[in-house]
Amino acid sequence: MKSVLQTAAPAGVLMIMLWGASAAQADDPAAPLVPLVVTATRIPTELSQVASSLTLITAEDIEAHQWRTLPDALGTTPGLSLTQTGGPGGQTSVFLRGANANHTKVLIDGIDVVDPSEGSFDFGQTLTSAFARVEVLRGPQSSLYGSDALGGVINIVTAEGHGRPRFDAAVEGGSFDTLNETAAVSGSTGGLSFRADIAHAFSGDTPVTPLALLAPGEARIGDRYDNLTASTKLGLAITPDFGLGLVVRYLGARLKTTGENYAAYPAVPDAAQTVQITHQLFVRGEARLSLMGGGFANMLGLGYTDYRTRIQAPDDGFGLPEPIINNGDRLELDWQGTFRLAARHTLVLGAEDVTERLRGSPIDASKTTRAGFIELQSRPLGGLTIAASVRYDDDDRFGGRATWRVGPTYTLEATGTQLKATYGTGFKSPTLTQLFVSFPAFNFFANPNLRPETSEGYDIGLEQPMAGGAVRLGATWFHNAIRNLIEPNADFTSYDNIGRATTYGIESFIAWRVNGRLSLRGDHTWTVACDDVAAQDLLRRPRQKATLSADWRPTNRLSLSATALYTGARIDGNRDFSIPRLTAGPYLTVNLAGSYDLGRGLAVFARIDNLLDRHDQDPVGFQKPGLGVFGGVKVSLP
Repeated sequence: MKSVLQTAAPAGVLMIMLWGASAAQADDPAAPLVPLVVTATRIPTELSQVASSLTLITAEDIEAHQWRTLPDALGTTPGLSLTQTGGPGGQTSVFLRGANANHTKVLIDGIDVVDPSEGSFDFGQTLTSAFARVEVLRGPQSSLYGSDALGGVINIVTAEGHGRPRFDAAVEGGSFDTLNETAAVSGSTGGLSFRADIAHAFSGDTPVTPLALLAPGEARIGDRYDNLTASTKLGLAITPDFGLGLVVRYLGARLKTTGENYAAYPAVPDAAQTVQITHQLFVRGEARLSLMGGGFANMLGLGYTDYRTRIQAPDDGFGLPEPIINNGDRLELDWQGTFRLAARHTLVLGAEDVTERLRGSPIDASKTTRAGFIELQSRPLGGLTIAASVRYDDDDRFGGRATWRVGPTYTLEATGTQLKATYGTGFKSPTLTQLFVSFPAFNFFANPNLRPETSEGYDIGLEQPMAGGAVRLGATWFHNAIRNLIEPNADFTSYDNIGRATTYGIESFIAWRVNGRLSLRGDHTWTVACDDVAAQDLLRRPRQKATLSADWRPTNRLSLSATALYTGARIDGNRDFSIPRLTAGPYLTVNLAGSYDLGRGLAVFARIDNLLDRHDQDPVGFQKPGLGVFGGVKVSLP
């Protein structure tokens, strides 16, 4: 690490390093830098010492494959499946290891960005232009992150300023009337680091409604999406042991998409479009203080999340003519202390106070949670690392909930073989909507007596380097038991804790660094996600998923990448769920990307999405965009 302040960073504002000093480098400064991750333990930890299954997506990965949105970046992640209702901006749900879409905790620079009212996150609204890294942590993680982390955690860290002031900008255009622009200014001087980003994404005509669903002679109207995202990240080191940080991120988006006309049965795509307007504001301030010569690092943070969504559907005489309003916010005060007990033993303590509110949607309601956790990360002997944590959450609506997790990993020095395992628990609190929002016109009522959904899961894995480290392969078996799932009751008049599910499977990979210019990787995930009550597969969880990717730099200036994603058959309903269960067939998506450095800070780039021009549906009733060709230019000054 470069400073005392950096050693305490759990995923927040001040410097989170992509690479750091390994244990070996402490004795040999010439040893190579190794990747550090923070999500699994809330402190920077070498990836080889993490027992949990974690995928690290770097800014270099995002740039090489030209992933413009968060769903693009997550698409190839093992153990993760996602569905998106159409093109850019379409509602996107993520299923980690077969868990439900609202069972994933999502953080951006330490801010909980899950919708406070709905308890879920729409991944389709998030642009990647300011990202430094994305860490996808799989398995129950509530012992460190509390509610929502029943299936896992996705932690996003944005880029920060360092070095001489610089300016970066890019513009891109292409198919579907696409026009994307980004600009950023960053740098550091003295103890101040700064970065400001702005990104605009526009697509004006993305055909996503299958022609077979339209009435004869009815024209298809393409989706239209407009997103403006602005963010800033500031850090101020007042002394070597004390610093402040601030993150502000704003998103404003407008999506026009074809909804359902329920005046007919089964429902048909509406002739007029639904308009969704979204505003999101995320703010976090931090103060960091290092005591005892760096042996006791403290972080105090205050975060605010604000969601405002308005959905106006056409009046078909059957649905709700009034707009749907969803307003909610979250205020979170948190403290984390990292105490270095000895060279190989670290104790992490934390406390949180979180208040979530529903505002006029259509009522006002709130709940408060107070929590504390403790984690011990220990290396009792060479090659063995153990992380164990326990947490207690006290919710003013349902009371207390304790969770725990233990994860040992052992590396055989002679062969480099890494053996790892984890066992832990998780939970998901009832959402404010489930607790308080009723729809009497449809004879559906909230249930204020709901209890949390819970999970208990484990995984066992092995990773093996070969050919002097040029090849690495591995496999992980996972199993999760999910209980007290909140579902509509038999009469469909309210919610109740009546669901049970089991998910299990294998995640495997092989990575080959052919040489300094070419690297190849293949991933395969086999997942079984079963509704234990109905004894049938859960919806939209493919049993098979496979990816192949290649990154090649033929010259110092030219870089090329290719990705093939196979998604297997899965159970889904049709577009309006008048057919509640059907089998959706498998599909293959191939994407290509390339860039060329012209020199003097100027580069050109291009990409082809859906090279095979497949018109697959995932979810059923929403067609993926066909062949898309895009290109642009990027400038960096100085």
